[in-house]
Parts: sequence; structure tokens; C-alpha cells
Amino acid sequence: MNQEVDSIRQGLTTPRAAAIAGIVFSLLLMTSMFLIRTSIPADPMAAATDAMKHSRRISLALDLLPFAGISFLWFVGVLRDRLGAREDRFFATVFLGSALLFLAMLFIAASVAGGIIRLLISGSGNLIGSGVYTLARIQAFHAAHTYAMKMAGVFMISTSTISLRTGIVPRWMAFLGFALALILLLSVGMIEWILLVFPLWVLSISVYILIDNFRGAASRFAAATAKE
Repeated sequence: MNQEVDSIRQGLTTPRAAAIAGIVFSLLLMTSMFLIRTSIPADPMAAATDAMKHSRRISLALDLLPFAGISFLWFVGVLRDRLGAREDRFFATVFLGSALLFLAMLFIAASVAGGIIRLLISGSGNLIGSGVYTLARIQAFHAAHTYAMKMAGVFMISTSTISLRTGIVPRWMAFLGFALALILLLSVGMIEWILLVFPLWVLSISVYILIDNFRGAASRFAAATAKE
């Protein structure tokens, strides 16, 4: 029984689990961002006509975010478990805290946007005239573009620092993470598609971990075959 539990635990903590979760998160978040960005203008002060016209696409984008969040939590959890005793308490706190705050801000933005879309679909004419729509859009915009993405930048910095100390990814990927995090922290709101930096970075790390895992499995298989 204990061997079976250990086997299950070992399977859950493999690099492959983190890689798959990271890839799923990246694809879902990028899809959601693409649907939202191509449905409504980036300016939070814009009129509500585009949001009403593309309400179904926006609703689909918002429905994808909870699944992206679940995948991201799985990605973070598996990475932390991989670090094990090598995990530094200071950077582990920043790593986990920034990840949770990123998800919290993302979900707050999505919940505000979802409520506004439901009211628009219901045909509430007073919503636009009272200025509630504009206020809600500004709140959702700042929650996602300012707070969530800045927490994503902090997460990238802490992850890159941990990667340099533990070697879970190549050094060049860690330094690339520092550079992209700096761009993300300083450029949010100035470049329209800058939000894609974070999911693309997670995707690159996840793909590397997955490829490295398969290479290691192939090497072990070749070594075992040679012994036979």
C-alpha cells in the first residue's frame, strides 16, 4: 500500500506534471486575452457598443479564466514540490504570494467584467447612462493590467532567482525571465499586447521542462537497454 502511495506521489511530482499544467495555463490565458482584446477596445473609457456586440465571445473568454487559474495553481504547486528542501524561505514566500495575488487580481477583474456583461445582455439601459459601465471597466482594466500583471512580474523575478539557485531551468532562461519581468513591470498600459509576455514566458519554461523530461526518460531507457 505504501509503495502504491509513493508511486502515485512520484508521478504527481514529475517535471511532466508541471510542464503540462503550465502549457494548459498559457494556452487558456492567451486564448482568453485574444478573445477579449479582439472584442472590445483597450481604452476603458470606450463606449459599450463593442461589448454588447461581442458579449458571447467575452463571456467565453471569462469562462476560460477559472480553468487557467486551476492550471496555474497546479503549475506552482508542482514546482514548489520539486524544489523540496532546496526551497529558500524568503523567495518561496515571494514566489507563492505573488502567484496567489496574481490569480486574485485576475479573478477580481474577471468577476467585475462578467457582472457588467450580464447586465448588458439583460438590457439594462440605466447601466450605461449612470456611468456604472465606465467605472466597472476602469476597475477591471486596472485590476488586470496594473495589479495582476505587476504581480506576474514579481512572480517571474522570484521564479528566475530560484531557478538560478537550483538549476531547474538553464541560466539563460532565468536571465530572460528577469528581462521580461522588468519590461512587464515598466511597460504595462503602454504596449497593447504586453500582457502576453507572462503566459508566453510560462509556456517557454513548460515546454523546456517537458522536453528535458522526455530527454531524461530516453537517456534512462537507453542506459537500461545497454546494460541488458
